[in-house]
Amino acid sequence: MTTPVTIIGAGLGGLTLARVLHVHGIAATVYEAEPSPATRGQGGMLDIHDYNGQIAVEAAELTNEFRGIILEGRQAIRILDQNGTVLLDKPDDGSGGRPEVQRGELRQMLLDSLPAGTVQWDRKVSGARALEEGSYEVTFADGSTVGTGLLVGADGAWSRVRPLLSPAAPEYTGTSFVETYLFEADTRHPAAAKAVGGGGMFAPTPGTEIHAHREKGDTVHTYAVLARSLDWFAAVDFADPAAATARVAREFDGWAPELTALITDTDTAPVHRPHYALPLDHRWDRRPGVTLVGDAAHLAAPNGEGANLAMLDGAELGKALAAHPDSVETALAEYEQAMFARSTEIATEAVEFFEGLFDSDNPAQHMSDIFSGEAGTANSHA
Repeated sequence: MTTPVTIIGAGLGGLTLARVLHVHGIAATVYEAEPSPATRGQGGMLDIHDYNGQIAVEAAELTNEFRGIILEGRQAIRILDQNGTVLLDKPDDGSGGRPEVQRGELRQMLLDSLPAGTVQWDRKVSGARALEEGSYEVTFADGSTVGTGLLVGADGAWSRVRPLLSPAAPEYTGTSFVETYLFEADTRHPAAAKAVGGGGMFAPTPGTEIHAHREKGDTVHTYAVLARSLDWFAAVDFADPAAATARVAREFDGWAPELTALITDTDTAPVHRPHYALPLDHRWDRRPGVTLVGDAAHLAAPNGEGANLAMLDGAELGKALAAHPDSVETALAEYEQAMFARSTEIATEAVEFFEGLFDSDNPAQHMSDIFSGEAGTANSHA
């Protein structure tokens, strides 16, 4: 294939696509809005699944590098009720098929695998438009432009490429995370650290949940999950960390102190992360020379699959383009048909799981019953 590929977004999906294309000798350029790889933190832990994310790693020929960043023991799962009673304590015996890695280290692994200059930093896209059929112009915030005959939007929830294919816009799902961190948790926050255990901890009730995960070193990353409106969160003054922490913690009044300490003792300012989603069956008619991967194509509320699906999208698109060097349209059609089916199936299963969980009278026991049989369903919010 002689058409160079233009990829918007240097997240996991875009970088996996660029790497798989490189493996097959296909040129690509990735344009990323962030000024550098170190501009911001890349989020927390990701469990990379043997049925999608690890398939992408293999297609990228990075299996050995991936094994080097796995954090052993982090597949352990604990489920507690709001009183701190342990309902399930499932150790990591190495058989889970979902090893945990730090998102930032996974992204860096992909960046390190690409030729110098593949990623163009500080190139924020303001829009994209069609020229003649199958040709596109991308405009950057500084007014510069680039033309391409093969454009891939890997630019996330608020994709600037998506409008070329679909009028769909993400809508608020009704739930949000508030993120906090505890550093040196075992020594400075021993009760909270003990409650979390060595991997992931879930304590769900109707409308609220505390989910925490032990990250690299002695760090505990907590997600306070709240089913509240955007107006409710707008009334919380996140510019005042102490006031915001106290306001969020009030939603967990009466919970065990070792659980609420994951919020009240935070070593960082709390951060609001609202959840948005595209329609479960989001798809579009085939348009020459352009497609989407990851959240740009099938944004869903956090369900443990987003990063995995983005990587698999990138890998499958790269393989399709390599398999059809003389017919880009055949490659894009093949990729999209499979991507639509798998993303819809997984998103639907996740919605059913969470609806069943929070519609139950006792979400913690319900979750414990599910995970004690098979921890393969939604075992991470990442």
